[in-house]
Amino acid sequence: MSFLKIATPAQARRFFLARSGLVLSGAAVALLAGRDALAAKSGDKTSDTKILNTALAAELEAIAAYQVGAESGLLQKPVLDLAVTFQGHHKAHADVLAKTIQKLGGKAVAAKSKYTFPVEKLKSQADVLRFAAGLEQGAVSAYLGAVPLFGNRDLSKAAASILGDEAMHWAVLRQALGEAPVPSAFVS
Repeated sequence: MSFLKIATPAQARRFFLARSGLVLSGAAVALLAGRDALAAKSGDKTSDTKILNTALAAELEAIAAYQVGAESGLLQKPVLDLAVTFQGHHKAHADVLAKTIQKLGGKAVAAKSKYTFPVEKLKSQADVLRFAAGLEQGAVSAYLGAVPLFGNRDLSKAAASILGDEAMHWAVLRQALGEAPVPSAFVS
């Protein structure tokens, strides 16, 4: 697997879906894949639960990815502290998502026993930061696509709150890489 250099928002959403391993409704897949014109919300709890489980799967993967970065031995102390902080944010997101899924009567997905990350390509602190920034960029795009899909508008607000946190992670990681923290006026 190569670094997550996601060229377009549609590619980011497809990456998010591919990594989740879950099945979304046709409307959710259409919107998250960038086919906004095909999307139509069903508004039922089952649809909302599927979207939440996809987000939960991505959060669980992010927790594992930050663990890989933290254990790599490549991160200097301030960056390591930042990685652990961001991992804590993802743990909080995962906890809230799992509890919400259960409240809706669904079964929350569990973390995979093993994730495939490009560890052979992580040779420096910058490599780890770039990998994490790519994951965060994909999360921003995926949450942006998911927000309008929820039938329950309170879930849209919660997803938007997580989206904001993911965007901050992405900006901070870009800054740590010496890149412009906010590359454009709009997030897509």
